[in-house]
Amino acid sequence: MKVGVIVELLRQKTLKEDLEYAKKIGVQGVQLLPWAHGEGEINLLDCTDDELTALKAQVDELGLEITAICGDCGGSFQVEHEAKGRVSTFKKIVDSASKLGVKVITTHIGHVPEWTGDPVYMTMVKSVREAAEYAYGKGCIFAIETGPELADVLLNFIHHVDSKGLGINLDPANLRGVACEDPVYAVKTLAPYIVHTHAKDSLNLHVGSAAAFYGLRNPDGSRRNITARPAGFKEVPLGTGMVPWDEYLAALKEIGFEGYLTIEREVGEDPVSDITMAVGFLNEKLEKLNLK
Repeated sequence: MKVGVIVELLRQKTLKEDLEYAKKIGVQGVQLLPWAHGEGEINLLDCTDDELTALKAQVDELGLEITAICGDCGGSFQVEHEAKGRVSTFKKIVDSASKLGVKVITTHIGHVPEWTGDPVYMTMVKSVREAAEYAYGKGCIFAIETGPELADVLLNFIHHVDSKGLGINLDPANLRGVACEDPVYAVKTLAPYIVHTHAKDSLNLHVGSAAAFYGLRNPDGSRRNITARPAGFKEVPLGTGMVPWDEYLAALKEIGFEGYLTIEREVGEDPVSDITMAVGFLNEKLEKLNLK
């Protein structure tokens, strides 16, 4: 297994500086956000082949690898009149990923209802299938990020979508902190589909509804009224939360996962320091478990 980071979370002034900082702290790979985060920066939704070539050269020169691209770009897979735009935008990200030689595009798809007869369920199936099939045609994988639902529910959804272009970006913190799912069980349940992971940690402050936490839409686009108490979630620095890292990493080893543990740290008083600490934490764990 290898260690990566969502590079823009390093919060330097430019993407070039983010990449250089990633190299400095010792990661092997970087996940990219799709949009420009500074003047003159590349926007993967609207860029030229020359810009992509220059970006790839910059990453290669530093000896880094692009692990994945984030496909979170607004719009909903749950609402039919929004899904067309969401899928269209996702396809643009796939086009850029394919030209960069990146195989994985991760994204949240919204809470998957447990009941397959839910009025938004088939809209989600159809819209995700269209996006996944397009990704597969370009040699890529649409990787759903875990967390809003239990692993068994997500597995059933994947079977309904039935696309070779669909996979999993496993985020153990979302699972443990919101869905109260054991990440080890999730690894074993979703094993054939895991193509990428996020390295993040969390605390569950109180058990509650994942659907209420993430939200759920009605077919007309309105927010669903969920009366249940939302789950209580707090993201914390790696190793200080409820993710059982030794058991979780051992489970990934058991299923033969050799991909990236991509650090995601969006909050906190000093997230850049937390990311640097997380690199050391993961390398120590990988060394201890003979996973490097």
